[in-house]
Amino acid sequence: MKVKASRTVRAAAAALSAACAMFAGAAHATTDIQLWTLLSGGDGARMKQLVDGFNDSQKDVKVTTTTLKWGEPFYTKVKTASAVGEGPDLVTIHLSRVSGLAQTGVLRPISQAEFDASTLKGSDFFDRLWAKAHYQDKLYAVPLDTHALVLYYNKDLIKKAGLAGPDGNLKPITSLADLTAAFKAVKDKTGVPGVTMETSQDSYNAAWRLWETMIYQQGGKIVDNNTLVYGKAGQQALQTMVDWYSQGLGTKGLDYGASTSEFIAGKAGFMINGVWEVPTLVDDANAKKLGFDYGVISLPALYNGNQTVWADSHAFAIPDNKGKPIPADHVKAALQFVAYVEQHAIVWGGGGHIPAYKPVTLSDQFKQLKPNSDYAQTTAEHVAYDPDGWWSGAAGPLEAAAAKYFPAAINGQLPVDKAMKMFDSDANKLLKRPAP
Repeated sequence: MKVKASRTVRAAAAALSAACAMFAGAAHATTDIQLWTLLSGGDGARMKQLVDGFNDSQKDVKVTTTTLKWGEPFYTKVKTASAVGEGPDLVTIHLSRVSGLAQTGVLRPISQAEFDASTLKGSDFFDRLWAKAHYQDKLYAVPLDTHALVLYYNKDLIKKAGLAGPDGNLKPITSLADLTAAFKAVKDKTGVPGVTMETSQDSYNAAWRLWETMIYQQGGKIVDNNTLVYGKAGQQALQTMVDWYSQGLGTKGLDYGASTSEFIAGKAGFMINGVWEVPTLVDDANAKKLGFDYGVISLPALYNGNQTVWADSHAFAIPDNKGKPIPADHVKAALQFVAYVEQHAIVWGGGGHIPAYKPVTLSDQFKQLKPNSDYAQTTAEHVAYDPDGWWSGAAGPLEAAAAKYFPAAINGQLPVDKAMKMFDSDANKLLKRPAP
């Protein structure tokens, strides 16, 4: 009887233990969130660090990432998956794509109640980014950063060219004439190109991003009411770049890698490029591989004190899965993750990006992050995005049309007028087509 009782007690204890385990498992059930991202390289590594940090910080939500090919392949995959109800819970996108993805039903809006539950506030984001995250007064994305064109300069070369102030930094440049004169001074005094940027076929930094910046700084637009309206501002912008290269102030035909290498090798006084090259310079300087000191500033105001600059932003958005909407608990969990990333965006800032979340960007900790804090606030407050439209945005067809013809003009292979007419022809075809 004692043996039987002992077995009965052990069996009851085992059953109780199993029941407790089941109850504990149910009480701590984990919500699995699938995140699709187009981030690779250093950005991919930083996002992984943030994902791992979030997953380790709590036990209620687990985020798993899938990295897809950057650009149009990524957006095609997101569009297709959303259309058939097989999209993930969360995606990283470019803010320049919000209008196109929203109007074609790829993304679902984020309600005010859903956003409020994340503990984030709209007032904590830079105004221009927050506005771009909306389409027809509805929130479709939560901005993570802004990455804009900035001006890099070689302190050793600008000193030789007479362009450095007493502190060794670049003297103020307040007009297009000042910038052109600075390029020329470097060329004349040192013999190396005054400026480097990508100008090869299908490149974007000169043929779209700087061109767009110059139009905006002149107070113009590229598209209004589905009509090309850049006019003389666009013509002048392209002519300016053509003149720089026809005067020998830059090396013609360089692709992205060759143009950045030219600057990093100390063979150009200035580089016009995105903030995303900051980590390369920081890492090379720390490893004592960089043979010169450098500075990075916001792209100067070239026309009438207007500091507007082309930019794009990474952001988080939720696909509108047809026939299989993302459950409410997944939306809540996804936005919980987004809030964590925003609040820890000092990590993301290490990639040269300017965090969209002002409590981080304006913090004392971020002020110590150099050279990022030298350009962060001014740039973030003056960014401008591509025009709204399904044909617009990062790696979109309107950008591709400019990159198809403008580099040929910059490199002296096409007259400016002809390049503009060819761009107009392609762009007008896009503007007349309905959203796919």
